[in-house]
Amino acid sequence: MQGLETLSLRSQRHSDDALALARYLEQHKNVAWVSYVGLESHPSHQLALKTLRENAFGGVLSFGVKGGDAALGSKVVDSLKLASNVANVGEAKTLVIHPATTTHSQLNEEEQLACGVSPDLIRVRLSLFMHRLGTGDSDGVTFDAGVGRD
Repeated sequence: MQGLETLSLRSQRHSDDALALARYLEQHKNVAWVSYVGLESHPSHQLALKTLRENAFGGVLSFGVKGGDAALGSKVVDSLKLASNVANVGEAKTLVIHPATTTHSQLNEEEQLACGVSPDLIRVRLSLFMHRLGTGDSDGVTFDAGVGRD
């Protein structure tokens, strides 16, 4: 039960940081698409506004890198410096994974697509560490070596 008293604060920070990162990624020249229910562009945004707590959309988002192939997506994830490349979302640190070359690699491309895993898909689970860096530093955190800077 340790930490339960701050759970709501931590959860809100995860959500706030995910929304800030999603907005940043949506504008990035090397990002093809972003999926985060907190974005007005998400097809389920209106439903989320009705069913979720106000401004609490969660700390997990997905995006696709322009170029669209699995090799590039994997390279982006492998080159990140301030995030861990692991699959479990229960950690307290920022986690990033490229499902096509990790958790869904046993499936062929058709099976992956049927599961919603495109070759360019990268999944991010934010930690409180991202909040301490501040949203203004998202470029250095997210794309320092992966997708590239402007």
